[in-house]
Amino acid sequence: MGLRRLRQYRMVLLVLCVSLAVSFLAWRHEKDNAQLDLHAALDFNVREVSSRIEQRMAAYEQVLHGAQGLYSVSGEIRREDFAAYVNALQLGPDYAGMQGIGMATVVPASQKDSHVLQMRQAGFAGYDIRAEGLHAMYVPVLQLEPFVGRNLVSLGLDLDSDPRQRTAMDRARDSGNAAISSKLVLAAEKTGAADGNADADTAEFLMYLPVYKAGTQNNTPAARLTNIRGWVFAPFRVRDMMASLYGENQAATDVRIFDGVETTAATLMYDSAPRSRLKHGGQDPERIVSTEYITNGGHAWTLVVSTLPGYGERVGKDKSRLIAVTGAVLSLLLTLLTWQLVTGRERALALARDMTSELRASEARFRYLAQYDELTGLPNRAMFKDRLQHAILQAKRDKTHLALMYLDLDNFKPVNDSLGHHVGDLLLREVAQRMQTCMRESDTVARIGGDEFVVLLPVVEHEEDALLVAEKIRHTLNQPFEIAGGHVLEVSSSTGIVLYPQHGVDEVELSRNADNAMYKAKELGRNMVKMYQRC
Repeated sequence: MGLRRLRQYRMVLLVLCVSLAVSFLAWRHEKDNAQLDLHAALDFNVREVSSRIEQRMAAYEQVLHGAQGLYSVSGEIRREDFAAYVNALQLGPDYAGMQGIGMATVVPASQKDSHVLQMRQAGFAGYDIRAEGLHAMYVPVLQLEPFVGRNLVSLGLDLDSDPRQRTAMDRARDSGNAAISSKLVLAAEKTGAADGNADADTAEFLMYLPVYKAGTQNNTPAARLTNIRGWVFAPFRVRDMMASLYGENQAATDVRIFDGVETTAATLMYDSAPRSRLKHGGQDPERIVSTEYITNGGHAWTLVVSTLPGYGERVGKDKSRLIAVTGAVLSLLLTLLTWQLVTGRERALALARDMTSELRASEARFRYLAQYDELTGLPNRAMFKDRLQHAILQAKRDKTHLALMYLDLDNFKPVNDSLGHHVGDLLLREVAQRMQTCMRESDTVARIGGDEFVVLLPVVEHEEDALLVAEKIRHTLNQPFEIAGGHVLEVSSSTGIVLYPQHGVDEVELSRNADNAMYKAKELGRNMVKMYQRC
């Protein structure tokens, strides 16, 4: 007897170990696949952000090309003409981040005094070239439009004095193409920091396009150096630029942009979720990080996108927890079943009979729920769809007409909010019963969700027949409802009607048009019936 019991225990233990091992392997497989899906989704987000940035930078460059062309073909232009040109561009949200469009001109040291005098005579009494030390050449800001706010203090600022800006200007001049500067802070943003670096909230950069002397050939770097007249430029704030570039899943990611290829605090230009990083101390082993390098205007940026808590739930399809729980439950059930089988044939047979009975009952229940609404007992969306398709085929074959109605209760939400969902459920049952009394046995009324019902009249002779049934339903539902618990409720309904084939030739078109007609009834004041009308 003891040996037999030992064999039974061994069998049960073996079944438990094998089933748990299979569950673990399934869990591990799903976990790995979910992680791959998250990596793939994040890589897609990175490419999406990178593409948006490149598109935005291309749009910025096109705007500057317009200003470049203005100077190239017009020679000397008046300040008011340039201001009018920039104002006429009407730069909107697609150019968010652009702080203005300006012109910086080359002024040799020998012409500095005459240039300053000319600007003062033009109405800028306090104008001077603001540069550190003496230089052989200056590139002061001649104009920056719109000439308001922070752009006012840029007038006369020598861009050539800043090595970061000078490098970008030289690159634009020698190549003839657009160039952007490295991370910097403009004059209006400086707060006395010795290093001049902006933090991630005020980081900026400038984009330059060269303007050469009119009528010159500039096919070689040497010619471009000789004939350079100045640069059109635009300052940009990275924070404002990025504010309008988010994709669908960006709320669950941290987007950072670094100047160059080094990802340090000194090169950080933008961080979409700095508080999240501070909250986790900058370290989060669950984070997934993806990096991409972007080259704009001959200058490299590093784009780093990392996940935030909740990213997996937002974009992933991780079913590992469900598999683990289901596997553990099934393992225990299988072990229990094995124990029952090895400890008594009769009990196993009885258990099998009980399980078979329960399975059949569940199958019958599921079959019912697959076709009928559990609350009202009416056909559900799936069964109604089948009946509608069958009715359309029948009408097409017999060359007859059918009517489809979409009905929505007008004042149902206040019932749920004030009296509770149990009263709302009782009201829906009463509504279903009243609607059934208004139709023939061949007609179908179904509940497709919430307080929405649909009615199918498979055979109608005239439009008036459908309107008559709809008005009968509306009138019936307008009568007070006496609900268990002493509640007397009043609701109304809005109904949209379509006819086959006048208003559609398939279930999709008919359903859409009936729904549109129902909402039209609501817009016109509710508690009415509206026949669909084509625009």
